Amino acid sequence: MFGIPVARVDDLLERVGLSQHKKKLAGKLSEGMRQRLVLARAILHRPQVLFLDEPTSGLDPSTTQSIHALIRELRDQGTAILLTTHDMVEATRLCNRVALLNAGRIAECAAPQALQLKYNRNQQYRVHIKSEAQDILLPASPETTYQINQWMLSGQLETIHSCEPTLEDVFLTVTGRSLK
Repeated sequence: MFGIPVARVDDLLERVGLSQHKKKLAGKLSEGMRQRLVLARAILHRPQVLFLDEPTSGLDPSTTQSIHALIRELRDQGTAILLTTHDMVEATRLCNRVALLNAGRIAECAAPQALQLKYNRNQQYRVHIKSEAQDILLPASPETTYQINQWMLSGQLETIHSCEPTLEDVFLTVTGRSLK
């Protein structure tokens, strides 16, 4: 229909995990397979703008990773992608900018990391040291910096993580309600 080479069709079917089912009628595919087919059809002609609504809802983790890689590739090639999702992890992984909606209005709009940093009001570090069975949660302070440095110098520090809020936490803070 768009003058698409068969090789492009075969490549996309492979990318979305449907190459073994290319001879099946769409109505004979499972719900998850049909969802992947719809995505493949939507990107077949390399659109400049792509609207996606919950593109990985109900898919297994492996397939979700493949679909995410495909979406990031399209984004990096210049396709403008508008994604609606309730999955804040997905939004964090895929979006350069997110708009958090509350009662039909944009409550916040920025890069996911910028929002996480903006709402990081309780700055803490989660550390794991060799002599402890569990992680230790420490507030950001000069004393914490000194202690972490001592653990690093003595080789006791195994992991350290900053504890910014997730995008879901930010959504809950901004809207005052839970995800539905």
